Amino acid sequence: MNVSIRLNAPRFGSFLAAGALFLTVWSGPAYGQGASVPAAAALRTAEQTTLLSEEYRQFLKDQFGYTLPSAPTKGDFVKALAAVLNLEPPSNKPNPFQDIKESSPYYKSALALYEKGILTQDRLDGDQPLTQSMAVYIAVKAAGLKELAYTYPAEKTARSLAKLHADDEIPQLTPQAAQELAAAADTELLPAGLHGAFQRNEPASASYAEILLGRVLKLQGLYKHELGRVSDPGILRKVRDAWNTQNLIQQPELQSIVDQALQTDLITGYNVKDDRYTPRFDSARSLTYGHSEIDHALQLIGLLRSEDIDARVQLEPKTSAFIYLKEWGEPVQTDDYKVVQIDNGNYIAYAKEYDLSFEFATAGQKDRFQEIVLKYAKKNSEDQGGLIAHSWWQPLYYSRTELPDYKVIANNKIAKGHYYAQTFSLADKPEAIAEGIRKISPSTKVESYRFWVDEPFYNYLIGEYK
Repeated sequence: MNVSIRLNAPRFGSFLAAGALFLTVWSGPAYGQGASVPAAAALRTAEQTTLLSEEYRQFLKDQFGYTLPSAPTKGDFVKALAAVLNLEPPSNKPNPFQDIKESSPYYKSALALYEKGILTQDRLDGDQPLTQSMAVYIAVKAAGLKELAYTYPAEKTARSLAKLHADDEIPQLTPQAAQELAAAADTELLPAGLHGAFQRNEPASASYAEILLGRVLKLQGLYKHELGRVSDPGILRKVRDAWNTQNLIQQPELQSIVDQALQTDLITGYNVKDDRYTPRFDSARSLTYGHSEIDHALQLIGLLRSEDIDARVQLEPKTSAFIYLKEWGEPVQTDDYKVVQIDNGNYIAYAKEYDLSFEFATAGQKDRFQEIVLKYAKKNSEDQGGLIAHSWWQPLYYSRTELPDYKVIANNKIAKGHYYAQTFSLADKPEAIAEGIRKISPSTKVESYRFWVDEPFYNYLIGEYK
């Protein structure tokens, strides 16, 4: 019995600590069946560009609450760019613009971009329509591509501008503007689907501007983070490699606060994560699955593929912390499992685990996930067969949007830099947890929000261990 308890101790921690562009295939006429090869390719590219625009639009709305007007001005684009890059203007700086005052709705955003070298002129012309070329000039600098652009000699610039059918416009452009357009085309900051329709002085539509914003975010590492898709041939290797190269997360300043909360029974466990791995998936089509054994993750992905489920995949490293009782026996420490003894003779254990986040191709596939897990990845008896490796009695998976048959609980987070600690609780506990954390560290802010978790894990939170 003692051996069984020791083997299961990290599993207890898992629960306690947790208490922590799908481009559709074009379906138009086949080649030779009513569409020429160039026409079919053009239609396919147009459809893919539309889907790309819709995805970026949804991301901007979901992550930043931002929607551009149908005919954006230059000021609208500047405001949106500063918002998504989280740029704030410096204080006590003189106004560098000749045409706007500090009271202008564009001023703070424009100043923030000016100080970063993204805007370079002393006039904003914020109320003027955003032209296609102006959006590109701004985006090249925001994406960190200007140095690359300025390496272009004239011959290379002309060759690249031919992709935009703009090589004959070079005499009308400054060398710098021509280089920026050329680099945008080569790097697909301006995607290939927009090359054929590019018109330098024409107004940019909202979808055009949103695609450029999305591309900037992607190049800056601020877009969705993923290892690949369930359907990718190499996804299992990528997930295992991501697991093998992660270590226990240590953030002493942050963990000292939640360790005190743990020792005073304010919380029963927590986990620590690094926000740089946050997937930023579409919340309506995504959920997160927590576990401690990598073989389970690999088999779960294989299971989803066998059930014709496709999804983006991101592995988020996490370290789970919980109380290891002294009666469980002397803990065995490894590189992935550490303990620190506390005053009462018990230990705080720190275990390497992961969250596997999925963004499904459709909301319907997200809905099917629970049926698959309950059938093939939930343990219901000691000798149960037909399950993937290391299946738990109470699997842990959750959604930021409501789903049928899921239960509402709360997440309570505190952050230090790009690290954060979180503890899951019943929905009526966040106020008490926040108050307790403030007693330990008055300056620490606790962010709490509701989300939806599978019923077996909810049952675990209320004390049912099977």
